[in-house]
Amino acid sequence: MFDDFMVRAALAGLGVAFAAAPLGCFVIWRRMAYFGDATAHAAILGVALSLLLSTSLFVGVLLVSLLMATLVSLLNGRGYAMDTLLGVMAHSALAFGLVAVSFSSGVRIDLTAYLFGDILAVGKDDLALIGTGALLVTSLVGWRWSALLTATLDADLARASGIDPRREQWVLTLSLAIVVAVALKVVGALLITALLIIPAAAARPFCRTPEAMALLTALIGAASTTGGLQTAYWLDTPTGPTIVSLAAILFALSGLAGLFKRRIVGATSSAGVHP
Repeated sequence: MFDDFMVRAALAGLGVAFAAAPLGCFVIWRRMAYFGDATAHAAILGVALSLLLSTSLFVGVLLVSLLMATLVSLLNGRGYAMDTLLGVMAHSALAFGLVAVSFSSGVRIDLTAYLFGDILAVGKDDLALIGTGALLVTSLVGWRWSALLTATLDADLARASGIDPRREQWVLTLSLAIVVAVALKVVGALLITALLIIPAAAARPFCRTPEAMALLTALIGAASTTGGLQTAYWLDTPTGPTIVSLAAILFALSGLAGLFKRRIVGATSSAGVHP
């Protein structure tokens, strides 16, 4: 079964979708979209350093992503607005990464694959790495789920309950760095944030509990990856961008459905008030 490249690609996409789902919810709830973007951009610098030092790409991307998140956390509130700080660091990391890649003259590298993903080239070792990373992230977030929700809802309430909000922030940071490292092969550095945000944003209007939103986000992410993979095969289009494009279409449809639902509820309420 694993000898079929389409099967490997589908399993890799599902692994990333399920790992990204709960994190995407917290990114939406905490308004951390640009934080995720900065971490994803840093992945290119991790790739470049890994090639220059002849080390594992996964380890290099993971370490640089964690370093980026740490620097942002340390510099936050020290005279810079968060959006400014993240904008500077995100594009600086990407630029330094692209410059560093140019020094890898002895190594042949397809930079497009790292920027936009190359899910069709996922091998058995890549699939094992993605599966391990996805299992680690879902286990970590599931273990800290209640504490993460409390810290997201109210930091003071979390402290009163014996929960350290900064510790929970580090749990999210570590989980996000792992997802970036494993998703780089699937959708690439420039599209990772889209896969984190769009399915969660599409699920939000239809859910009343955090658990329901995380589950629906996983289903939308899975539909986006498998459907995008099949669509790219039919239309002969780039796979990573096609996956994100399908997720965007699902988001637009969910927005229209949410608007239609609100109008029906509004019309029903008006009819009840004015018979």
